[in-house]
Amino acid sequence: MGPVKGLKRKRKAEGEKVGENGLATLPLSQPLPLDWWDDFSKRITGPLLQSRLSLTFESIFKISRKTFNYICSLVKEDMMAKPANFCYSNGKPLSLNDRVAIALRRLSSGESLSIVGDSFRVNQSTVAQITWKFVESMEVRGLHHLQWPSTEADMEETKSSFQKIRGLPNCCGAIDTTHINMCLSTMSTSNSIWIDREKKHSMILQAIVDPEMRFRDIITGWPGSLSESCVLQNSGFFKLSQEGKRLNGKKTELSEGTYLREYIVGDAGFPLLPWLLTPYQGKGLSDFQSEFNKRHSATRMVARRALARLKEMWRIIQGVMWRPDTNKLPRIILVCCLLHNIVIDLEDGVQDEMSFSYKHDLGYRQQTCEFVDKTAFVQREKLSRYLAGSLKHISSSPVGKEGTGFLPSN
Repeated sequence: MGPVKGLKRKRKAEGEKVGENGLATLPLSQPLPLDWWDDFSKRITGPLLQSRLSLTFESIFKISRKTFNYICSLVKEDMMAKPANFCYSNGKPLSLNDRVAIALRRLSSGESLSIVGDSFRVNQSTVAQITWKFVESMEVRGLHHLQWPSTEADMEETKSSFQKIRGLPNCCGAIDTTHINMCLSTMSTSNSIWIDREKKHSMILQAIVDPEMRFRDIITGWPGSLSESCVLQNSGFFKLSQEGKRLNGKKTELSEGTYLREYIVGDAGFPLLPWLLTPYQGKGLSDFQSEFNKRHSATRMVARRALARLKEMWRIIQGVMWRPDTNKLPRIILVCCLLHNIVIDLEDGVQDEMSFSYKHDLGYRQQTCEFVDKTAFVQREKLSRYLAGSLKHISSSPVGKEGTGFLPSN
């Protein structure tokens, strides 16, 4: 999962009365509350009021009430734990829904602490504290929403869905990276490590995605100065795959005696490995190589779409963050990924009505990694010829930096 630190232990739930059906119940003497949103929306001020006629819960938070309620249930114990006593500017205590709403608005809008605070009539220090408390809770309570497929049935479903895209058999995921841009002081020499190839300060997020654009594995926290191949090599996923502990499931038979192992797909910035197939590079490609590249590109598009949707949905990581704490930022990125997955897992239809692009790294040029593993070269050739219906004898002479050991470090 990458250098994401500081996860809190789960605390024991307390204080809820439970009915015969296993659901929490309110004391009989307590009247049923009015709809929370009706009351909350009346307190909204500032720019959001300009669209009062179209002011809806979904327009403010980009998720359904069902998803919101589920998120509240996840973080309830932590968000309401004493001694936190958050209030509106008039002294009225903030409810659980109020607190979660403020945190979600901060993460989804990317607006400054002062703008979010002014919109909801709380001071900016309250916005900051509530948002961080929410992040600390979600990175523990919501972590089960970001997992590698744990059963053979789940993995087979993933493979089947990938194959339906453009016919690539036995594919288990699509990998890509994106840069989270930051505005850091140029006076500090320690910040130079964050300067990437485009002369911007950034932090890298690497993600492996399934066909539904769900994040299955991420690593974040590494500086933008590192290449895609270097970040990959420093990931837990790389170690597990190299040791044969991941992508080690069923092989699929391409033709009699020819089998294809499990793998993921990535762009030219990644090395060609037995478990990571990249496109053919260069000019003068054969027809079957060009056809493979088209199928490969269409298949890995889900990773680009997922990262674009992540940034457009959770805009705190979309623009240029003003001097963020680089120790806390990986945890914010993780929680945005968890929220992204929760929306998918709960089949939230609100996002179906939103338009998203395929661009998540504007201004960044395609990286190229020349490392070619000999076994992977042969495997890609066999798969390409199989897709073209001409699987025959394969040459075992790759073009590029051949090897099976460690990748270049930069």
